[in-house]
Amino acid sequence: MYLEHFGLNEPPFKITPVTDFFFSGANRGEILDALVYAITDGEGIIKISGEVGSGKTMLCRMLLDKLPTNIKAIYLANPSMSRDELLYAIADRLQLDLEGKRVNVILQTLQNHLEAMYERGERVVVLVDEAHAMPLETLEELRLLYNLQVGKHKLLQIVLFGQPELDEKLAQTNMRQLKDRIVHHFTILPLSPKIVHAYLMFRMRAAGYKGPDIFSANAEKQIGKASQGLMRRVNILADKALLAAFVENTHKIEERHVQAALRDSEMTPMRNWNGRRYAAVLGGLLLFSATLAGFVWFLNQERASEAPKPAQPAELAPMVSTATAATVAQAASATADATPLGDKPVVAASSVAPIATPTSIVEARPALKLKQLPGIPANSLLQQRLDATEAMLNAAPQGSTSIQLFYTENVQPGRMEGFLRRARKLGKLEEIFIIPIELQGQDAFRVLYGSFPSSSKARAAIPELPARYLEAFAPTLHLLESYQNTP
Repeated sequence: MYLEHFGLNEPPFKITPVTDFFFSGANRGEILDALVYAITDGEGIIKISGEVGSGKTMLCRMLLDKLPTNIKAIYLANPSMSRDELLYAIADRLQLDLEGKRVNVILQTLQNHLEAMYERGERVVVLVDEAHAMPLETLEELRLLYNLQVGKHKLLQIVLFGQPELDEKLAQTNMRQLKDRIVHHFTILPLSPKIVHAYLMFRMRAAGYKGPDIFSANAEKQIGKASQGLMRRVNILADKALLAAFVENTHKIEERHVQAALRDSEMTPMRNWNGRRYAAVLGGLLLFSATLAGFVWFLNQERASEAPKPAQPAELAPMVSTATAATVAQAASATADATPLGDKPVVAASSVAPIATPTSIVEARPALKLKQLPGIPANSLLQQRLDATEAMLNAAPQGSTSIQLFYTENVQPGRMEGFLRRARKLGKLEEIFIIPIELQGQDAFRVLYGSFPSSSKARAAIPELPARYLEAFAPTLHLLESYQNTP
């Protein structure tokens, strides 16, 4: 109705997920990139949780579009299925005619088919939308399917999208085996008031709008407050506000138009995001994943950083963890140790104590040697941290977990050296570990923070990361088991 009035090609605030309207701000783009990486990397089950209308389904649709061609995605939009129905649904998506077959026959056929796909370099990922509605026995069947493997390689990846009720369901005692296999936890937070403006204008531009900013500051503030930052609610209010402005024959959206939209929407308050759940989200479930946005920030900071200063020998010494395993720093000082990072001040958080290393465990494992990369000076900070990483991995007990900050797309020693100099300024150099990896056929780096005896300890330590790291990166848990028992 109002498209011509505002010069639009299509409605800008449709609530049906359309990938052309995917908003990459507010860490949505970083989560998407991290999901693609996590699935390609093939480590553990992945969980994405968020409130109703926060953008989970849109993220799932975008993931379907961005996965590499060698990964076949099975999208389950209706999770309210029995254990047998789940097996039939997966078999059907793989074009296997197993109707009426016994469960053991289905499982064996799936195993054989997935092994054949793996031999051809193909992978399978099951995306479960609205996973909080999945019956417990069906979730347990997913865990059993995840156990299918050939050698050390999993044949099936699983990604669970769900409301916060999914976390409550997984917290049940009988779900602990599934929960323990979830190594990447992403939480989609509501849009902050500062982001609402960018989101509104992004949708308008995506729909063809070419004029000046159309929403007044008061209108945006009202939309942000009434919607509680949930995208679906923002869309509903913005759509109705556009209609109200059209009726008035004006091209500026004012607060009165939003108020008219509110009267027509009958929105009820969502659960209290300021309560215990929100605190838990901010404290421990901060977008767990490797993030390309963090890497972009890392590059920008290197360009802006000052020339390197000579390092003191003590600062360059490799670190071998010997402190008590259970010690985790409790809180960051809000005023102490403010240190510049690039061109922005950063408040340094309290450090996290490394873990103890029983000598018997170290001696029971063959020594690990990280891949040696050419072009890295022997006296550089980068080489020092590579040496420290090798020592840490050899000393870490079984089940140890680290916090992954980001990964690079290739080897760039100069830029990594700049990142390490800034880590030294923060007093966090000895917490940084760097693992050479191969990414899309190229040598690259995985950048980790700290080493902890369990995933729960690592998760609890995420709020204690330096403030700038929390802002720039999307920290994720990274299990160190894959580096253990490796000659």
